[in-house]
Amino acid sequence: MKNYFSSDFKLGILGGGQLGRMLLADTQKFDIHTSILDGNASAPCAEICNTFVVGDLLDFEAVYHFGKTVDLLTIEIENVNLDALDKLEEEGLTIYPKPKDLRIIQSKARQKNFYLDHQIPTAEFSHYAYLQELIHSYENNIINFPFVWKAARFGYDGNGVKIVRNIEDLQSLPKVECITEKLIPFKNELAVIVARNAAGETTTYPVVEMEFHPEANQVEYVICPARIDFNVAEKAREIALDVVSKLDFVGLLAVEMFQTVDDKILVNEVAPRPHNSGHYSIEASYTSQFEQHLRSILNLPLGNTESKVAGIMVNLVGEEGFSGEVHYENLNDILKIDGVTPHIYGKKETRPFRKMGHVTIINSDIDKARAIAQQVKETIRVISK
Repeated sequence: MKNYFSSDFKLGILGGGQLGRMLLADTQKFDIHTSILDGNASAPCAEICNTFVVGDLLDFEAVYHFGKTVDLLTIEIENVNLDALDKLEEEGLTIYPKPKDLRIIQSKARQKNFYLDHQIPTAEFSHYAYLQELIHSYENNIINFPFVWKAARFGYDGNGVKIVRNIEDLQSLPKVECITEKLIPFKNELAVIVARNAAGETTTYPVVEMEFHPEANQVEYVICPARIDFNVAEKAREIALDVVSKLDFVGLLAVEMFQTVDDKILVNEVAPRPHNSGHYSIEASYTSQFEQHLRSILNLPLGNTESKVAGIMVNLVGEEGFSGEVHYENLNDILKIDGVTPHIYGKKETRPFRKMGHVTIINSDIDKARAIAQQVKETIRVISK
């Protein structure tokens, strides 16, 4: 077996944001050399990895030349140049997740067609190459309000998703390739994180429940374990494992789902990397999602995914009305509360709804943890100086 620890092995990571920053805590724990490529010279990872390279993740030459300097390549963001990854893979570089999987996942339209082709339950959808095609469908009664609109590419943190309720909403949409989905009545939004290594060893984390901000369409709380029936949880885990198997995926895959009013499970979308829905695992699980990502891409034995204690994650996002140099107000007050751990992402500038950090609350009682999470949310403020 290859020696990754305290050796000359170089792990390359495409993207230097907060996910990379949290991943570095585990590469440092194992003394694995890390090289990171990111377009922002002051990205959260810039000062704490072994080698930091400034370059555009969507530029062929930048990604290709970076890949030639490392022994294995992974990502912390999926919007990267896939032609460069294809060439690097052809030349023998190990890349996880595989470029073929990223090609499916990068496009919400390809993702949805993959689910359809492989009998994976998902909401009904239509695919449109451009906005005028969608407007034409409405004018000809092919599609009716309300529906969910999603940009086919480059959506993140609630951007690129909109519920369209009337003609004004429709006409204000960006003129890009998109999909529309039937608006599903659902009880809960759930997520299951699955890890799989190259040897085929697979494991899942407990099903988590996500509570969203009604305006920003961002996750406000992640609750583990989800407060759902055991049979529903098992169904969600089985479907997540099915997605990973049919993709032949290696790495960490977060599968976001809807639990409908009649307890069906529908896959919404997937993320091929550590994910917001797994941040609770740093404090609450035997093996954090970031350590598990390393174990999976390096083909090491996978860790125990069980929770030691109930965990709730609260996202810290920039408050509306504030932009500029960040200031965390009342941080000392939440540090006084037992079981509360803040994670600050190292972003110097705040803006409305920008993810700036998160707080984990652990407690043996999930209801107490949820009450403390509410207290934390109402206490801390992410504002500008």
